[in-house]
Amino acid sequence: MSVTLDVRLKRANKVYHEGESVAGVIVLACREPIQHHGISLSMEGLVNLQLSSKSVGVFEAFYNSVKPITLISSSIEVAKAGKIPGGKTEIPFEFPLNAKANKTLYETYHGVFVNIQYSLRCDLKRSLLAKDLSRNCEFIVHSQPQKSHVGTTPVNFTITPDTLQNVRERSSLPKFLIRGHLDNTTCIINRPLTGELMVESSDVPIKSIELQLVRVETCGCAEGYARDATEIQNIQIAEGDVCRGLPIPIYMVFPRLFTCPTLETTNFKVEFEINIVTVLHDDHLITENFPLKLCRV
Repeated sequence: MSVTLDVRLKRANKVYHEGESVAGVIVLACREPIQHHGISLSMEGLVNLQLSSKSVGVFEAFYNSVKPITLISSSIEVAKAGKIPGGKTEIPFEFPLNAKANKTLYETYHGVFVNIQYSLRCDLKRSLLAKDLSRNCEFIVHSQPQKSHVGTTPVNFTITPDTLQNVRERSSLPKFLIRGHLDNTTCIINRPLTGELMVESSDVPIKSIELQLVRVETCGCAEGYARDATEIQNIQIAEGDVCRGLPIPIYMVFPRLFTCPTLETTNFKVEFEINIVTVLHDDHLITENFPLKLCRV
């Protein structure tokens, strides 16, 4: 006998804030009436940390102590044991979104070494001969506005062979001059990063200019910290040997779920950077790095 179970939230965007109620319906559909031994709904919020393969041997003690951090863990009984009639049945629910004692609800974030996720799980218990049913539904938590921390921090930059770091033989580099600015490095997460750059001169042809958004995730404890940087997205803003003296706009939208307000806790940190990458015709890369602070207002 086929039974389908689904969890549907009232809010189409599935976005909630601490203190609000997560409301929706549990939808059961079956052709004939079925017996069950109870329907329960649980809410869970977890921070999952993991180390990159290069750090496992270095921090063996930490590797053994990496456990999920529980931010929310609660459960309610939706229906006692009984019978569900044939057809479609909707059972409404409402769950308060409150953190456990001494815990903070961090914003939903899907990273590589740090993952912050919130979910609802519905379980329908059945007899021994029938398989139990369960359904998960992820919802998104946004942190409270940080108006007191938001300021404007524009940055002007000039890129020449002399400004580059980690260069062994500077004399072998071709000459080039790139100027520009970022309008703000303290960024509001739901607004784009903007700015402008201009290639004033270059001895060799340019192949491409790109914006690279990077997340820097740090996991650790008393034994040590592992810091890993990984690319989130790469946007090409210029193709080919661009005209000299032509202003090129910088415009990048921060992707949902893969970014969150800059976060620093005892056990982990999530930070962000932007790289402006100029690819020369011989595939040499000129990279200028800018730390970003993301916040929500």
